[in-house]
Amino acid sequence: MEEFNVYEGILEGLQEAVAYKQGDRSRCRVSVREIPVPEYKAADVARTRKDLNLSQRALATALGVSTRTVEAWEAGKNDPSGPARHLLYLLDGDHSLLERLTAR
Repeated sequence: MEEFNVYEGILEGLQEAVAYKQGDRSRCRVSVREIPVPEYKAADVARTRKDLNLSQRALATALGVSTRTVEAWEAGKNDPSGPARHLLYLLDGDHSLLERLTAR
């Protein structure tokens, strides 16, 4: 088994960090940590939409779903899942993201 040289390991890590900072992503690994995203029920979807001052159609456009889907969520027939749930969570935390998702 090859012996690990601490100095060389630290130096290599620093060189990778500098390269990453300068835009070279070829040698870097990015770690992704999953965060728990809350469930969104009918009242949560309606509250988020109203907080954003959007119609159901506008929220549907921002999330990439149909207006009927948003109507079904707000009526309690279905709950948002997958990417739509994640986008609702992000929009809840930062309303400025709406500008990047729509042409407001």
